[in-house]
Amino acid sequence: MATNCTINGKDYYRITMDLGVDSNGKRIRKQFLGKNKSDAERKKREYIENMKNGLSNTKNMYLGSLMKTWLYEVVKVGQIRPSSFAKYAGLYSKYIEESPLSHIRLDKLTPLLIQRYYNDLYANGTSSNVIKNTNKLLKQFFNYCVDSDYIVKNPCSGKKIIIPKDNRKERKEDKQVPVFTHEEMKAILNNTENTKIRYIALISYATGMRRGEILGLSEKDIDYKNEIIHIKRAAVTTYVYDNEGNKSKKTYIDDTKTYTSRRDIPLPPSLIPIIKAAIRLKKEDMLKCGKSFNVENKNFIFLTENGNLIEGSNIEKSWIYFLKRCGVEHKKFHALRHTYATLQFENGRPLLTVSKLLGHSSIDITSGTYVHILKKEKEKAIDTLSLLNL
Repeated sequence: MATNCTINGKDYYRITMDLGVDSNGKRIRKQFLGKNKSDAERKKREYIENMKNGLSNTKNMYLGSLMKTWLYEVVKVGQIRPSSFAKYAGLYSKYIEESPLSHIRLDKLTPLLIQRYYNDLYANGTSSNVIKNTNKLLKQFFNYCVDSDYIVKNPCSGKKIIIPKDNRKERKEDKQVPVFTHEEMKAILNNTENTKIRYIALISYATGMRRGEILGLSEKDIDYKNEIIHIKRAAVTTYVYDNEGNKSKKTYIDDTKTYTSRRDIPLPPSLIPIIKAAIRLKKEDMLKCGKSFNVENKNFIFLTENGNLIEGSNIEKSWIYFLKRCGVEHKKFHALRHTYATLQFENGRPLLTVSKLLGHSSIDITSGTYVHILKKEKEKAIDTLSLLNL
């Protein structure tokens, strides 16, 4: 048989070569087309020989240095959020750059070496989730290496690597999210000071919004007439890296955490005077600051005194002192969001409704986070049978 396939009306003899599997477990195959079988086999031999010649150059390629180059000269210049790149750079610097794998030649890295490293990480207290994310990053890097003909197969692909299973975590049923008690919230609500942290806290408690979403609120996002808050963006504080790997902190406005985080939620009537008071406070800062106020941010409700975006860490610091002034034991700011969700469940709001109000990407996240309170509410539902006096 001279040929065995027809492509675009032309007859060829086709030979395929198996190169392994990609990061999704899909087989990677390369095909060679020739006028006949011998021609196709010749092209395959040439490819293999070229691969061997190319791989000989990897004698001077080591995981740590090449991966850093890939991160800063390939990944960083692509369409990637600064916060996402910060996570990648953080994983690299902590788990790759100074690891035993860093100084191993690219062509000498095997699944077994990587597996042993992951096992050691786990044995020394690193969580399964961190190891999983490190493996994902390595897998992306090795895919790039395969595409660049540095290596033939990805050592992290398929089922070659087993992520150690984390049995050290609390069961979700036993883990309770931190919430404020009725007495603690009463003490917080009774505080009448005219401060940004108070207004930010009240908005979180009344709506369940994330800290970054509140800091990303614009005056135009508040629809007083229809009593709706439009959540379109969030203020994000993250580390940004220059091309030398040096990091600095930056706060910027970004899209919401996920697609479902972009949402419209009810504006409680009792919250309207709180938001208006916060806007008045911002305008007072504008008058005091004069020309030095950053007018580019003037439409945002919450800003620093000179009109810059507020860092999330500064909110946490202010929150600590605010709770002290209220005489309330410290819980993280995010506990206000948990308190809001808990109260919604206790007042009979359906799981799906609460999930949408919180902007979770799936109902499983909501049920997993609040499994303890959902269990309590289920028990309450069972107890109502006693009302029938059976």
